[in-house]
Amino acid sequence: MRSLAVALFAVVLAFAGPALGAEAPQNFVVHQEPKALPELRFKDGDGRPKSLSDFNGKVVLLNVWATWCGPCRKEMPTLDRLQAGLGGPGFEVVVLSIDRAGIDVVRKFFGEIGIKNLTLYIDEGGKALRELGIFGLPATLLIDREGREIGRLVGPADWDTPEMVAFIRGHLGQNSCSEKTEQQNVPAADVPPGRDRGSAPAPEGGAAKIESKEKAP
Repeated sequence: MRSLAVALFAVVLAFAGPALGAEAPQNFVVHQEPKALPELRFKDGDGRPKSLSDFNGKVVLLNVWATWCGPCRKEMPTLDRLQAGLGGPGFEVVVLSIDRAGIDVVRKFFGEIGIKNLTLYIDEGGKALRELGIFGLPATLLIDREGREIGRLVGPADWDTPEMVAFIRGHLGQNSCSEKTEQQNVPAADVPPGRDRGSAPAPEGGAAKIESKEKAP
C-alpha cells in the first residue's frame, strides 16, 4: 500500500508544475505580506539544539503536531511523501512534535507507520504553541527563505495532492525570483500578491484542541 502511494505521488509531481500566484488550497490563510516569526528553539532527534533560523535560505513547511492528536497522525504520511518529492536544498518539511513524553514516543510512531523522509524534532515544553499563536493541532506554517510566515493552515490536510504541490511549488518559484531580482537591483515581476483570506473553518474532523490531555499513541 505504501509503495502504491509513493508511485501515485510521483505521478502527481510530474503533472503539478509550479504556478506563480496559484490559488491557496482550502483553509490555507495567506497573508498579504510575510510576517516575522520569533526565534523558536527546539531539539532534534539526537537532543541537539535547533532553531527556525537554522533553516534560513530555504522555504520551510513547519508542521506542529503531537502523537496523541488523531488528525496529526492521519496526515503524517502525506507530509512524508511531500518531503520525498520536493525536499532538497531549497525546501524542507519540518515536523515539530510537542509530545511531553519525549522523542522516543515520536520515534516509535514514525517506525510504526513507515516514515522515512522526515527528521525528528521535539519541543517538549510546547513553547511553539505560545510563540506561534497556535490554538489547535495540527497547525502548519509556510515560511519563506528569510524566516517569515507566508501563511498557515490549522487542521489536517492532504499535503501530497496536485493542488497542494502546485501551491507550494509556486511559492518556491516566487522566492527564487524575488532573490534574483534583489541581487540584480531590478524590480520584481508584476505578480499579484496573495490575499489575506481571513479565518477559515477547520475541515470536518479538524484540529485537535490543545487542552486535550496527552495520551499514549
